[in-house]
Amino acid sequence: MRVIRGLHNLKAAHRGCVATIGNFDGVHRGHQAILQQCREHAARWSVPLTVVVFEPQPREFFAGDQAPPRLTRLREKVRLLRDFGAEQVLVLPFNDALRSLTGHEFIDQVLIDGLGVKHLVVGDDFRFGCDRRGDFALLAEVGREQGFGVEHTRTFTVDDERVSSTRVRTLLASGNFSAAARLLGRAYSLDGRVVRDQQLGRTIGVPTANLPLMPQPLTLRGVFAVMAVLENGERYPAVANVGFRPTVGSDRPTLEVHLLDFNGDLYGQRMTVFPCARLRGEVKFDGLEALKVQIERDQARARHYLTAAMGEKNSAQRHDVKQDDAEQDEGKQDYSLPLASAPLGRDTISFDSSSADDADANNG
Repeated sequence: MRVIRGLHNLKAAHRGCVATIGNFDGVHRGHQAILQQCREHAARWSVPLTVVVFEPQPREFFAGDQAPPRLTRLREKVRLLRDFGAEQVLVLPFNDALRSLTGHEFIDQVLIDGLGVKHLVVGDDFRFGCDRRGDFALLAEVGREQGFGVEHTRTFTVDDERVSSTRVRTLLASGNFSAAARLLGRAYSLDGRVVRDQQLGRTIGVPTANLPLMPQPLTLRGVFAVMAVLENGERYPAVANVGFRPTVGSDRPTLEVHLLDFNGDLYGQRMTVFPCARLRGEVKFDGLEALKVQIERDQARARHYLTAAMGEKNSAQRHDVKQDDAEQDEGKQDYSLPLASAPLGRDTISFDSSSADDADANNG
């Protein structure tokens, strides 16, 4: 896998490829279908599959904090693209210089002179270039003139509805992690490296592992029952707070995780956290004592939920419950993790699904 940052880093060895362009946020099953479509052409041409992404994403550049929250950071996105067959990822910095290119200039500089593209797969609603004047028709016209093929992406649906990043966000925000996993093809997770923080948790008997998050809109926010997976593969039931910790104050979002039944030093280790059920929203309490009382309630609810969920999973395994082939193909999420189909608490997070992010992103 080669990661190429910027057009100026393209070399002769990177030229000649099958390419697709988009945000690929979440690398969900719709994106995976696009990558499979591209792999078929790449094998036919015996050339690498190249995915072109933007950093920041176009909506983030224009809308800032009002942009939809990300499902995946660039590091995870690149890893997932590699796992699904991408051999090159061209990361284009989305800035004034790039957005000022006309449609023809974008095609010439990125696709022809830059990548020497043999075949291009994009959504038929894909827009690019200054004022979004470049479209699928322009790509097809230039492709015929320059000798590269252009085809639109195949639509991928689940439950008769197109899979998109917006749809995944809506499910995650409502606490429906099981349905989100069906669209992603895996259980949704957050990860990072444990850092030293204020260590206030220790003073109230609740030590936490703190994983800093990117200063971007949050996909999730609140308190969750989670499964935490350490670098060595060990898994622990846990409670996690995603947000700004209003009682103690924080100007950066943090993933704060308390592992149940764990005693040890986690500083410097990478941790992956799988949200399983939403317990409640973030609340500012009148001091650490009130916070401690609530945390104890959160721990009890998380332990009860995770124990019951794992018990149901083990019972199903003992009875050798089988899914039909269609169901098995549909999921591919990690069934060793208990996943909630709805939030445990009464409150839910609302999300404006009208702020769709799919226009610039190969169907999401």
